[in-house]
Amino acid sequence: MEKLEQLTPLYHEWNSKINVISRKDMEHFAERHVLYSLSVALKYPFLPGTGVLDVGTGGGFPGIPLAIIMPDVQFTLVDSIGKKIKVVQEVVMELNLSNVETMQTRVEKMHQSYDFVVSRAVTALPAFVPLAGARVRKRGFNHFPNGIIYLKGGDTDRELLELKGWHHKVTDLNTLLQEPFFDTKKIVFLSKTKV
Repeated sequence: MEKLEQLTPLYHEWNSKINVISRKDMEHFAERHVLYSLSVALKYPFLPGTGVLDVGTGGGFPGIPLAIIMPDVQFTLVDSIGKKIKVVQEVVMELNLSNVETMQTRVEKMHQSYDFVVSRAVTALPAFVPLAGARVRKRGFNHFPNGIIYLKGGDTDRELLELKGWHHKVTDLNTLLQEPFFDTKKIVFLSKTKV
């Protein structure tokens, strides 16, 4: 709890130096960034030893809040924009998160594999899934199959129709969280194995 509470002042400080979160969003930081990120753990709590890749992490979401509440899970946070990764690295150091690795790169240039890829509305699913899906290990040990966990707003139906060879499960976040912000938000779970 202490580390989660440190996030708001830390990001206020860093955002005043390097703008990684819109000013409007900073007013709703706890809800739109921290709680939104933690919704992944409400639905899909990872077992210790799980490897998670956060693609297009931006300012460190959903990876940093998830790494705080799951210290036995290994997180790799990647973004192609250097100033964003700099902020993420500083926050990781400040919070002493030994289970987080950061990289300035694009997912299509990576070769490592992970149990899960998490991301928050980086791009349309048909563009994202082929690149991110290549980083997902086939065999897993969690209570749900390895795959992609994508936080997204709005209508996902059309995008999901375009994905061939992927099984999916969509959870409306307003079934987990009561704030009005979550009324249009979803967790999309994608796997090569039936979910």
